[in-house]
Amino acid sequence: MNDTTLEIASQPDVWRRGLTLAGEARAALAAPGERTLVLGCGTSWFIAQSLAELRETAGFGETDAVCASEFVPRRRYDRVVAITRSGTSTEVLDALRRLPAGVHRVAVTAVDGEPVDDLTDTRILLDFADERSVVQTRFPTTVLAMTRAAFGEDLGHLVADGEAGLTAPLPADPATVRHLVFLGTGWTVGLAHEAALKVREAAQAWSESYPAMDYRHGPVAVAGPHSLVWSFGAVPGPLDDVVRGAGAVPYRDVRDPLAQLLLAQRFAVALAAHRGLDPDRPRLLTRSVVLA
Repeated sequence: MNDTTLEIASQPDVWRRGLTLAGEARAALAAPGERTLVLGCGTSWFIAQSLAELRETAGFGETDAVCASEFVPRRRYDRVVAITRSGTSTEVLDALRRLPAGVHRVAVTAVDGEPVDDLTDTRILLDFADERSVVQTRFPTTVLAMTRAAFGEDLGHLVADGEAGLTAPLPADPATVRHLVFLGTGWTVGLAHEAALKVREAAQAWSESYPAMDYRHGPVAVAGPHSLVWSFGAVPGPLDDVVRGAGAVPYRDVRDPLAQLLLAQRFAVALAAHRGLDPDRPRLLTRSVVLA
């Protein structure tokens, strides 16, 4: 049993703990009326996209999400939220250093005592969601579970859905899939991007991700009999007919989108096993990108 699999399986229990921090997260992340920016790299950037959409949809104010390496301090923000599991990612730290005086800086991290602590005013520490694996699974999903509860969503179903996702059959035999596409809408677009990244990281496989309705604007052209097209959240049902028309297999289920992502993580690990790869040792990747 590898660390990645164990951490995937731990998610329902870890989500329970994350939900208890909803009050702390609301104070740090809601900030009604403040213009807010959410930063991250890799997985954390995709989670930033989801968090930004959730905050703005909840009515707390304008919220942008930017890849930390692309941050340029030219827009005015009242608050900047940095998502960084390790607290050491160079691009995140550099972005925080470039913020003008007066901006309230928030870090969402899994490790205490790292450089991000000295660059922020408020910290949400999810040390119970930290991971041994390079490939992130439970930290990002816990950030979103906590955030959704903080913004007022009823998540009484979440843990049960996650537990069901741990035992649900995979949507396809990994041996038959050569190409994966993940689709989302609203806050689940970030989940689609994250699911595709998991497949690339763990299994070194061909995966793509798109806002659902944009899939017909070109990307569908490469779908075929060995393609699995996986929808997160409230993706319009008729899109499945487009997928079938391309000769591909559509997949969706009714569980919470975070539980759907858990299942996608399981599929990525299963695909890695089929390819003879160890998901704990992803090619060319490290736990944190620290630049000289």
